[in-house]
Amino acid sequence: MSNHVNVPALVVCVLFFLLVTVLGFLAARWRKADNALHLHEWGLGGRSFGTWVTWFLLGGDLYTAYTFIAVPAAIYGTGAAGFFAVPYTIIAYPLVFLFLPRLWSVARVHGYVTPADFVRGRYGSKALSLAVAVTGILATMPYIALQLVGIQAVLDVLGVGGSGNWFMKDLPLFLAFAVLAAYTYSSGLRAPALIAFVKDTLVYIVIIVAVVYLPMKLGGYGHIFDAAATKFSTVSPVTHKPTGSMVTGPNAQWAYATLALGSAMALFMYPHTVTGVLAAKSRKTVRRNMALLPAYSLMLGLLALLGFMAIAAGVGKDVKGYNAQLAVPQLFDQLFPGWFTGVAFAAIGIGALVPAAIMSIAAANLFTRNIYKEFLKPNATPEQETKVAKVSSLLVKVGALAFVLSMDKQFAINLQLLGGLWILQTLPAVVVGLFTRWFHHWALLAGWAVGMAYGTWQAYGIATPATKHFGGSTTLIPLIGQNGYIGLTAFVLNLLVAAVLTVLLRLARTPQGTDETSPEDYRAEAEAPEPTPGPAPAMAD
Repeated sequence: MSNHVNVPALVVCVLFFLLVTVLGFLAARWRKADNALHLHEWGLGGRSFGTWVTWFLLGGDLYTAYTFIAVPAAIYGTGAAGFFAVPYTIIAYPLVFLFLPRLWSVARVHGYVTPADFVRGRYGSKALSLAVAVTGILATMPYIALQLVGIQAVLDVLGVGGSGNWFMKDLPLFLAFAVLAAYTYSSGLRAPALIAFVKDTLVYIVIIVAVVYLPMKLGGYGHIFDAAATKFSTVSPVTHKPTGSMVTGPNAQWAYATLALGSAMALFMYPHTVTGVLAAKSRKTVRRNMALLPAYSLMLGLLALLGFMAIAAGVGKDVKGYNAQLAVPQLFDQLFPGWFTGVAFAAIGIGALVPAAIMSIAAANLFTRNIYKEFLKPNATPEQETKVAKVSSLLVKVGALAFVLSMDKQFAINLQLLGGLWILQTLPAVVVGLFTRWFHHWALLAGWAVGMAYGTWQAYGIATPATKHFGGSTTLIPLIGQNGYIGLTAFVLNLLVAAVLTVLLRLARTPQGTDETSPEDYRAEAEAPEPTPGPAPAMAD
């Protein structure tokens, strides 16, 4: 924590924050809808975003403030193991290229706003739709909280957080999220879409300058890697093992590979990423973005190098119990002029506001369409849906703020790891359902329940020096005898249970529910007529 206020950096941060605040409120007039009180207008931006807007929106959505903080922090703390985030984003885009255009098409034809809407329509099951919706909300909440963790790290280094009474200490955070809540309520998805242009531009500028300027200050990349290798070869007094490694060892390769693969599979299961995709104006826009988004993976690889640079700069050296989440903010604070530090911190701060807005909108969409309309008020009008979604988005933000202020930050990080495990269990219902309806909806629900229970139980049993439970995301894989990602193991178990039960339910001739989609729906282009949402069809459960 800084003992002084970095005035130049603070001034630059405040100026950028004022800029995005103005943009957030002006976004309500951008591509203004004929009827703003409609959920696909407020929650999906009217499904009107072209290639570049979608590219910036998804980039701002996927590469968050916590990415900016956590990926270099993982490299700073463990070395090569932290690089798993780079291959998993590379793997993700070819995978999602296969199914996201199909999801966009069927959603366009039937007016689906959430992945749970699709599940309801595909399988005719309220219970399975509810499971997907609740999982999405649960996985999203800690993700929003982690954006606050990123902002808090910046405020601490700026010298305006972490001291004084509880109110004054967190006042900047309260103000930031109050303004975020206001313009999200007013402008919906259009606000983060417009602000994402500023956020992504700042991130690219900061990272390109950093990977050129910092090596010159630190004696070149050779010295940077040597310093990192020296640190990682040091034996920890707690574990009696090296603190990290520059190359992933044989015993860690299964964990590295399964974590990368499982994370790639989960990435576009999150409601906020699906929201960004469904906001695209055409199927072609979705396909183009899956081809263009790997440019962010290059940025992520460069960003990861900042962890090594923080080691070479001596950030946190000899500080007992040092918080690695502060490594990147303190690196910029120490080595850059104050004004550019402000630009970097603004990139991180805005990098929290954009995804937090999209996440809260996605969670609100899920609650409104798949809980409120489905179970509480089936005859709700589009105007009522939109009003409920707006209020829900405010409550989601307040909940995330209360969570991060009252709970230990490590607990928030642990819950986010659980979120990835949980959201992966919705993949069979959503992704497999885009290609085949062979699985029975009761079997999918049972598979989901088994995957959720097994994954949560395994994660609960992982302890570290920092926490007794939920201390990691890898453990021994049954039958293989190697450590691997719990979420992927739970997913395999989920799929096996769903397959076996489907065979049994089919043999028992159990009714499968009504499929309201047709094969041509999955190939529809932008010219497909925009549906007028009516009352939800009767479902058989």
